[in-house]
Amino acid sequence: MNRRNGSIMTSNTLSAKKEEHNMPAQILDGAAMAEKIRQQIAQEVAQRLAEGKPAPGLATVLVGDNPASQVYVKSKHKACQQVGIRSMGYELPATASQQEVMDLVKRLNDDPAVNGILVQLPLPSGLDEEKVLGAISIEKDVDGFHPINIGRLAQKGREPLFVPCTPAGCMVLIESVLPDLNGANAVVLGRSNIVGMPVALLLVRANATVTICHSRTRNLKEVCRSADVLVAAVGRAEMVRVDWVKPGAVVIDVGINRVEDATQPRGYRLVGDVAFDEVKDVAGWLTPVPGGVGPMTIAMLLQNTLRAARLSDV
Repeated sequence: MNRRNGSIMTSNTLSAKKEEHNMPAQILDGAAMAEKIRQQIAQEVAQRLAEGKPAPGLATVLVGDNPASQVYVKSKHKACQQVGIRSMGYELPATASQQEVMDLVKRLNDDPAVNGILVQLPLPSGLDEEKVLGAISIEKDVDGFHPINIGRLAQKGREPLFVPCTPAGCMVLIESVLPDLNGANAVVLGRSNIVGMPVALLLVRANATVTICHSRTRNLKEVCRSADVLVAAVGRAEMVRVDWVKPGAVVIDVGINRVEDATQPRGYRLVGDVAFDEVKDVAGWLTPVPGGVGPMTIAMLLQNTLRAARLSDV
């Protein structure tokens, strides 16, 4: 038996939750969990400084003026500041050439004060994302998107230096309530390089039986309903309805979608890929949007940056 969050988790946890499926889902509070992780990181950074080691350094690269990207980068710098990580922001205009972006990445690779490099995606059209990500030193790939890191993640017996931040955050949330995923039936809705594929690989590593769904999957609703663990990362507002979810399932909602709402001051509200108000009545555990996976993504980025600093110590 395993103890998590003060409760005893056994192999019968899922079946027990199914029997209680008439009760509302337990909310997986990513914001609270991320705060605990950040506090631990802050302590470890303070310890580094006390030992005379430099603070970990994260460099962000923002190309263009995408408003959402600007917000994401700003939140990452703020999070770094809160835990004692040095953050350095580099901005290039949307007209920047492939060579200019590559040259900046090379300079950051060669800078010993930079432990982690984060190129904010998406890049403006005309730039080759794969080439840019591949140019980041594998020891500084705190986003975990370098082809070698992904390749190691996909192979048995090999370990990536870094795991992509959002998938890593999803796994921490899942394993906080289901520490033993042996034989669990997991369904990943979405096959992006950033979330869907890496989280599927992590679930395979945890010995779950994994199905990856996409727009051409037959009987999509029935496949999703078979899942003990359902990760929704498809980018379609409230696509997963109540009859898509197995009673008692763990449901991780990665989606962040804007829906027009005249009653809101900004004229819209944020919703996930899961119809929260419906699904909470049948799921065993469910992440909210916002406040679920999002805060965990940034916490994992901070954790990866600290790890990169440790690797550079050796």
